[in-house]
Amino acid sequence: MVLTKEDKKSLIEKFKIKDNDTGSSEVQIALMTERINYLTEHLKIHKKDYHSRLGLMKLVGKRKRLLNYLKREDPLRYKKLIKKLKIRG
Repeated sequence: MVLTKEDKKSLIEKFKIKDNDTGSSEVQIALMTERINYLTEHLKIHKKDYHSRLGLMKLVGKRKRLLNYLKREDPLRYKKLIKKLKIRG
């Protein structure tokens, strides 16, 4: 697995909105971004790992849909998240 329990817990603490928040868009996007970064590095080494590449593409699509939802619902939270995660320019 990519993230240990401690890594996951620290990410959730960093991006949560309320107490006991594990399912908000920000938390989900942050966790997906961590996995995407890991898989990207993995694929630089293992160029012919097509199964992982497919999983990466699915994760990127899922994250894109969540980001579009967040952008539509709350543009301010979207901009803060993009800046915090250093994605999209």
